[in-house]
Amino acid sequence: MPVDAVLARGERGGLRRRLSAKDLVGFGIGIIIGSGIFTLTGIEAKQHAGPGVVLSFVIGGIVAALAALCYAELASAVPTAGSAYTYAYATLGEIFAWIIGWDLLLEFALGASVVSRSWSGYVANLFNLPQQWFGEDSTVNIGAILIIAVLAAVAVAGIQESSWVTNALVVLKVAVCVLVVVAGLFFFNAANLVPFIPPAQPAASSATVYDQPLLNAALGLEQSMYGISGVLTAAAIVFFGYTGFESLANLGEETKRPERDLPVGLLGSLALCSLLYVAVSFVLTAMVDYRDINVGAPIAAAFESVGAPWIAGLVGIGAILGLTSVMMVELVTIGRIGFAMSRDGLLPHTLSRVHPRWGTPYRVTIGGAVLIMLIAGFVPITELADMVSIGALSGFFIVALAVPVLRYRRPELERPFRVPLSPWLPIATALACLYLMANLNVLTWLRFGVWLAIGLAIYLLYGYRNARVTPGKE
Repeated sequence: MPVDAVLARGERGGLRRRLSAKDLVGFGIGIIIGSGIFTLTGIEAKQHAGPGVVLSFVIGGIVAALAALCYAELASAVPTAGSAYTYAYATLGEIFAWIIGWDLLLEFALGASVVSRSWSGYVANLFNLPQQWFGEDSTVNIGAILIIAVLAAVAVAGIQESSWVTNALVVLKVAVCVLVVVAGLFFFNAANLVPFIPPAQPAASSATVYDQPLLNAALGLEQSMYGISGVLTAAAIVFFGYTGFESLANLGEETKRPERDLPVGLLGSLALCSLLYVAVSFVLTAMVDYRDINVGAPIAAAFESVGAPWIAGLVGIGAILGLTSVMMVELVTIGRIGFAMSRDGLLPHTLSRVHPRWGTPYRVTIGGAVLIMLIAGFVPITELADMVSIGALSGFFIVALAVPVLRYRRPELERPFRVPLSPWLPIATALACLYLMANLNVLTWLRFGVWLAIGLAIYLLYGYRNARVTPGKE
């Protein structure tokens, strides 16, 4: 699709420009801070990296920052709904656009499903609700279904209303995160940080080749825990905690000054969240020996173990608020990606209808919410959390390649924000994304392959024949 056609579609899209840079930063923090800071810190410290999980978050943050630079250039130059999907369409062509759009739908739909089940569990623990309706072992997770239904109604009601809800939740949960860091320093035990990177040791005997990182399996390396390999494996997994910032690029058509506000929102929210991730993981591993961390509720359990249960209660409230805002932004993002794909004919055009009163793509938002409710209500999907990371990293890979391609094809295009050291920095970003993907396990790659195969089948049977913008199909 020519870039001019992309921009023209954005102008005709019907979405209303209501968001400021402050709103975008709020959305960014809202979706980034969630399961990553409240659960993955403890899980990866105990299972893979020890106190070195701090370095894992640093590595993940650096790769995310590189990808954010690429997103910032493309988002300021091509400020339309669809994010990486639209950028791929404008630079690499229709088939790549479909693949990345399909991956993004996987990332956000599965991410919202996982988070809604986590939210349900936190609420059940905090208010002592029946586990048969709210727990991970429930036949039908009513809590997960109800929270998605409520938040979908807010997302359909309007983007401004969604930003108000998100910004309110962000203020509260950031305050809780700061409290965790400050209060945790009073229980700081430097001995728990030694050794900072525990020596590598063989993996559990129950581990199979499917549990092994793809890179290790390809090179025939022995499965292990901890050490540098463990830190890198943890980095690939905790990257889940950074996913979501790219959702801001989907709001280009609803941003008042996208050429300035989008780069500020992308880079600002990512920088603040990276600082909080590193600080919280450092304090957690200093408070508790990494071998004794409670993987179910690591931060709350850490404060209970040092005799501060009131802080543990606040952490539980912060987790609920954090997970709520993540789901809110993921629902908004799914609506915008589906809207862009439907508008281009790759999905049924009726899904791109904008509500006459609220100005939102209500049909695709509701459809996405129903799918999420079905998954979250009936399927225990904690084992699929790595799929969110691989979906996001594949998207970042495409975006990084799109930057130099678009500069070559359209050098005259106005770029309010430019990635420094292009094309070398975008190429390095693409390689870094591939490397983190290679550190995800073999089973995740197999599942990812199945998802891509299903997507390609849908494209060949429907999208290819109905695309409205490919030359020769008009």
